[in-house]
Amino acid sequence: MPLHITKVAFGHTAVEHLADRLRERGEEGPLFLTTRYLPKRHEEIAGQGSLFWIIKHQLVARSPILGFGEAEGGRVAIHIDPVLRMVAARPKRAHQGWRYLEDADAPADLGGDGSGMATLPPALLGKLAELGLV
Repeated sequence: MPLHITKVAFGHTAVEHLADRLRERGEEGPLFLTTRYLPKRHEEIAGQGSLFWIIKHQLVARSPILGFGEAEGGRVAIHIDPVLRMVAARPKRAHQGWRYLEDADAPADLGGDGSGMATLPPALLGKLAELGLV
């Protein structure tokens, strides 16, 4: 089973802003985030896990993690897919850095059940999640 990590989408108050930002950065070249240390369980994450984004104390979306590499200044690059996948919102306290998330505890992707939720605009999905309707 894959292992995932969670991270606060710092500076983003809505999922559509995060989606736009990731898409823009992905057009410029390979998309990656930097961190000080390589996760100890990186082999369980790379190529099969995702980075789950926290916005307003909720897990709202995920970015598949493609792999890990080196970044400037001895930092570690977390290479992610620029296409954001919406997930069923789940409460999650904010934290610094990243935390592990077991696959069994990860929220399900929206739209995989034929409900059509994945076709809704991210802004509407975010509002429905705030209201506790999804």
